[in-house]
Amino acid sequence: MEKSSNKSGIDSRLTSYADPGFSRYLRRAFLSSAGYDDIDFGKPIIGITNTVSDFNTCHRELPQFIESVRRGVLEAGGLPMVFPTISLGEILLSPTSMLFRNLMAMETEEMVRAQPMDAVVMVGGCDKTTPAQMMAAASLEIPSIISVAGPMMAGQWRGERLGACTDCRRYWSQFRANELDFDEIKEVESNLCPTAGTCMVMGTASTMACLAETMGLMIPGGATPPAASGARLRIGVETGRLAVKQASIGMPAAEILTRKVFENALTVLAALSGSTNAIVHLQAIAGRVRTQLDLEDFDRISRDIPLLVDCKPAGSGYMEDFHRAGGVPTLLKVLESKLNLDVVGVTGESLGEILSNVERPGKWQKIIKSAEDPVGPRGSLVVLRGSLAPDGAVFKRSSASPHLHKHRGRAFVFEGPEDVARRIDDPSLAICPDDILVMRGIGPVGMGMPEAGSIPIPNYLAKKGVKDMVRISDGRMSGTAYGAVALHVAPEAAVGGPLAFVKDGDEIFIDAESGILDLNISEKELVRRKKNWLPPAAPVRGWRRLYASSVQQANLGADLDFLISKDESFNK
Repeated sequence: MEKSSNKSGIDSRLTSYADPGFSRYLRRAFLSSAGYDDIDFGKPIIGITNTVSDFNTCHRELPQFIESVRRGVLEAGGLPMVFPTISLGEILLSPTSMLFRNLMAMETEEMVRAQPMDAVVMVGGCDKTTPAQMMAAASLEIPSIISVAGPMMAGQWRGERLGACTDCRRYWSQFRANELDFDEIKEVESNLCPTAGTCMVMGTASTMACLAETMGLMIPGGATPPAASGARLRIGVETGRLAVKQASIGMPAAEILTRKVFENALTVLAALSGSTNAIVHLQAIAGRVRTQLDLEDFDRISRDIPLLVDCKPAGSGYMEDFHRAGGVPTLLKVLESKLNLDVVGVTGESLGEILSNVERPGKWQKIIKSAEDPVGPRGSLVVLRGSLAPDGAVFKRSSASPHLHKHRGRAFVFEGPEDVARRIDDPSLAICPDDILVMRGIGPVGMGMPEAGSIPIPNYLAKKGVKDMVRISDGRMSGTAYGAVALHVAPEAAVGGPLAFVKDGDEIFIDAESGILDLNISEKELVRRKKNWLPPAAPVRGWRRLYASSVQQANLGADLDFLISKDESFNK
């Protein structure tokens, strides 16, 4: 980590004019034009990131939330300074927001480091913004507090509650199967997203918010209040006050993010049956503080923790239900015996001290369950290895059809999303329900890991009632998605992993219980197929060239190799 000078407030990180006095003089002059005076100049500066964008509808109420953070900073005697950063709205970015996660992490880190501030509140939410900000926080030398937009409220259609985007996918599948007509799908479309906020199911946004709170980077209780609620604004005020306190304490995120903290995060991830994307994000954050976090760590902890939170896509509830049931603090109370309670977060309290004031879940609620009466069995997230995935793949058992947890079938191979869109519904392919759909070329190097791994069921099978099939890719799927999907296959096809050499008709075997993903061809045949293989052409310019030349594989977190911490002092 780079160290800053001992200067604070507007005297820190001076612009280089070869005359420090002149730099301070100019700063005061220009800040005076904005109405600041000598009283303000003596206050600690609290930066507040602004990820508002018309292209990110989930963040459309952030201006009001940011004002609540500003109020908290002012009440505590600090000087709030709001500054813009990249905003990553999943739905309107091409080809995928994941391609820009590392760019946002780098830009946020550099803007915090370049501007005078004593602590920073990073406000994000959808979808890669929170993990990008956590990565940036882990790399900074000043205190950082994570906050989020909060989830949407649930929608409703014909008496049924709706949640983006699990129900987006469910109803679209029904439309493809001719179970809904055009007018009906249009009605669903207009009711899926009734308020501002992130997806109201346990997708990536909600999962990462819950993990940020678990890891001590967020105000306790800050993950789940809906975006449209007064509770969300109160969290903003409290966060602003805490940021001023943190400015004097000076505890950067890297000091918080110990090995024990990551173990707690993995425990909560398993209990939530959270997004598979969290695995990639947690590994990237761990890399920033030089903490070893292997896929086996996820697998080991997941197999010991049952599913305890009844939220879609693995359950039936919504984030507002989870919030009313007590949210993350109540879940942590249930998991208390499985957690490292001596870890300390941004409040300065240990997790044990925080939980001493938290009650166990009330019997009136049905969202947060006990280990004795779980929502689902242990091992909701499992790691697969084998001849098709030597460096690992991930599989979410809790959202897959049980009869597909162990399956053998013939491969049908697609060369990326465009190929899927062009051919998946072609009846001449004669794809059968027992076949395995394979998509390749969408890993970190190949395409930036889009959420395309949940390959649609061919419509001629969907019309016959087929709801799930085994699907395999080197990309990701949305945390809101479901199905028997093996993801993050490493090494990816674009760097010559075995996935690159699968052919139509090859036999593939998957066993989620035993953690196996095998391509059943001989080593001799694999060598023969590799002989004439050529990697895809690399991007020629800009961010995509830098990304493709530096990004790590999914099993390492898909961060840029030159952003991994070299500071041995944080190897805990």
